Amino acid sequence: MPIRQFCSWLLFVILGITISYYVLFPHLWHCQWIGYSDFTKVKPSLYVSPTTPPKHLLKATQSIDEARKRIAELWGKPVGDATIILCESTEQYHRYCNSDEGAGCSIGTPWGASFIVLNLDGLNTDVIAHEMCHDELFTRLGWWKTTREIPQWFNEGLALMVDYRFVATSDSVQRYLDYKDECSYVSNGGQTVLSLHEISSLHGFFSGSEGHVMLAYMTSGMEVSRWLTNTGTQHIPGLINRIKSGETFDSAYKAFDKRNSTNK
Repeated sequence: MPIRQFCSWLLFVILGITISYYVLFPHLWHCQWIGYSDFTKVKPSLYVSPTTPPKHLLKATQSIDEARKRIAELWGKPVGDATIILCESTEQYHRYCNSDEGAGCSIGTPWGASFIVLNLDGLNTDVIAHEMCHDELFTRLGWWKTTREIPQWFNEGLALMVDYRFVATSDSVQRYLDYKDECSYVSNGGQTVLSLHEISSLHGFFSGSEGHVMLAYMTSGMEVSRWLTNTGTQHIPGLINRIKSGETFDSAYKAFDKRNSTNK
């Protein structure tokens, strides 16, 4: 193939990939190019809407600092460093998160870039810490293993350990008991029960009614808080490292649970 023809073909392929990327993942495209938007870069990893008032910026920076402290308490030294995008309008939030629902979302990519998008309801420590916990898992384990091997109930349940909107206690045993009570309340005394298998996938967790999603969250919080009561937060990095080394999630999760139950 002549060099000129090859270059034309290559340019056509690159252009096709770029257009497809934008069409399929417009929110990710916008996040990646946030530095060229009208959003203001406040810190290396914080961009805010140009209409953000000073009081919202102050609340955001304070909440981010507090959220990082919660991540450190759960994970040890944090390694996640997602770019945080603070939106002031529904239109902005939809552009960067590709959703009109929720107070925040976390976006991880196969190549390592990560973003946390917040709307005005996400201007608090709970939401930011929740999304940071997702990002911490993505960063430590990688996009592929996180999306393919980590059940959604564990990802969400772990994030609830730094999100105090439902259960605020820091005592591990009491936290489990409180989540058990919340789960009983949401399920109408156990009339509706979700197995962990049913909420292992993203679709299984979030598809369905608002009551289904809330029960999925409470079930996840109850299970992860139970596991942490047996193992302690110090074993979370060890669990992730074993999965990163090739062990299945189920095997590693049960091994830590069994080991610490036996040692009691």
